[in-house]
Amino acid sequence: MKALQKASKFLSDYTSVVVIAIAIVTFFVPSMMGWVNYALFTDMVANKFTSQSIIIGVIMFSMGLTLTTEDFKILAQRPFDICVGAIAQYLIMPFLAFALTKLLHLPDGIALGLILVGCCPGGVSSNIMSYLCGGDVAFSVGMTTVSTLVSPVMTPLMVSFLARGTQITIKGLPMFVSIIETVILPVGFGFLLNYLYGKKKMFHEIQQMMPGVAVLGLACVVGGVVSSQGSKFFQSGVVIFVAVLLHNGLGYLFGYGAGKLVGMNTSKKRTIAIEVGMQNAGLATNLATTTAQFASTPESAIICAVSCTWHSISGTLLAGMFAMYDKKKEKAAGKVVTEQ
Repeated sequence: MKALQKASKFLSDYTSVVVIAIAIVTFFVPSMMGWVNYALFTDMVANKFTSQSIIIGVIMFSMGLTLTTEDFKILAQRPFDICVGAIAQYLIMPFLAFALTKLLHLPDGIALGLILVGCCPGGVSSNIMSYLCGGDVAFSVGMTTVSTLVSPVMTPLMVSFLARGTQITIKGLPMFVSIIETVILPVGFGFLLNYLYGKKKMFHEIQQMMPGVAVLGLACVVGGVVSSQGSKFFQSGVVIFVAVLLHNGLGYLFGYGAGKLVGMNTSKKRTIAIEVGMQNAGLATNLATTTAQFASTPESAIICAVSCTWHSISGTLLAGMFAMYDKKKEKAAGKVVTEQ
């Protein structure tokens, strides 16, 4: 058990290295992660349920296992912070994506994919990033929880609204069902188990392995995405990479600005920046490749796939930059004290 916990800590400390390594190897050996895209069955609204859907469910289940009634009490005690975070999440990234599709004149299918990424909830790995950079972890968990819980309504609603400028008609029900299946149910089940068995020592030991499980799951999702879409990354032109970089980078910037605007402290500003900028692009990719509504626009999955890979890398890099800044600041402060 101790060895598994150490492995989990290693994986969470080196998330970007693990994700990048899997992405690179899979790019050259696509068959290695081909199993991630294996179709298992079709649900009641014609959505495909794949191995990737199971992996995302496991990631969300691991998040649910860490949630306690105290976390929900925190949400109740900090309604202003959570409200600001939720509003920033579902205003900044969706409308930023929409603006970039117009500015860069993206084709309808690609535009729809970027809008889908922007309308998804925050990524579960953002909680790990917030922890690594000295952010407000409780706030991070609260934001992820709220954005995830409202995603079955907000994601289909926002995509349907913003996609009106394209020639593609989007219905919200298939997305609603898919998010319930792969996000809400696993999170709820994890929370229930934690509520029932959270005080048991063995369960606590298992909880400590969950960050590693989430990282491995994220790496598998990225690997599956690269396996199915990697060969198309460069066929679609440099504009996709420009769109993803701008969307993600400006998301971090505007998220930090939103926190600064309402007077949040440094740890909260870092947290809201990461929460807003890092979308659950793995969920977006899963929706784009399995939801019946996107069957006519397979190119939507390409930009979701690029986003899934890049958000995982950039979030870790940003967290590392924040942590490095803190270390330099502490070192400088220590030097001043020593000189005095």
